[in-house]
This record gives sequence, C-alpha cells and structure tokens, in this order.
Amino acid sequence: MKVLLVEDHEEIWDFLSRRLRRRGYEVVVATDGQAGFDEGVAIAPDIILLDMNLPVLDGWTVASMLRADPRAGAVPIIALTAHAMSGDKEKATAAGCSDYHSKPIDFAKLVAQIEELTAGADPG
Repeated sequence: MKVLLVEDHEEIWDFLSRRLRRRGYEVVVATDGQAGFDEGVAIAPDIILLDMNLPVLDGWTVASMLRADPRAGAVPIIALTAHAMSGDKEKATAAGCSDYHSKPIDFAKLVAQIEELTAGADPG
C-alpha cells in the first residue's frame, strides 16, 4: 500500500516513514504543500497523511485542492496537526480530510486509522 506523507519537519517524516516501511507500506515523502499536492495527483497513493502547517501551501488548502481534483479526489486523507484546538477536527473534515490525528503521533492509533480508511487494501 502506498502512503503519501506530507510533512515538513524532518524528525517527524523520518520517524513515520521508517516505522511505516517496517510495517510493509511504501512511503513517498513530500516536504511542502505544493509538493504534497503534486505527488497526490501524480503517484495515486492509497492514503495521504497531511500535516496542516506546511510551507508554500498549508494543509487545509492542499486537502481542498486534492478533493477538487479527479485524480486524487477519492483518496483518504488523515490530517496531522499539533494544533489540537476545539473545532480543528471539524475544520479538517470541512477541508476534505477523512480523519484527524493530533501530534504528538500515537503510532499505533495512526496505523489503526490507516487500516480503517484503507480496509481491504494490501499493505505490501
């Protein structure tokens, strides 16, 4: 299963990509919002993990752009954000995200969310 990880903090994308790869996922990393959108429409990922606070284009904009594009419009998106404020989950859903995960990352919970949103997809 192909995961697009859109995250600008190297420590986070390094940690997540290594752990996901050990679980059998193919991981593509984009480090800013524009690259995340470009990869989202180019590589046909099975799921997108999208940081909301990104350079170039923020995650809210990227999620909306992906939802509007027929090449990526049906791909599940999990919003990743350190700003776990009241209303953020609703804001993420309104932008087109399928689910929401607050930082710091709870890896076991994140994998469960990925599996739930991609039920039936082969992780290899």
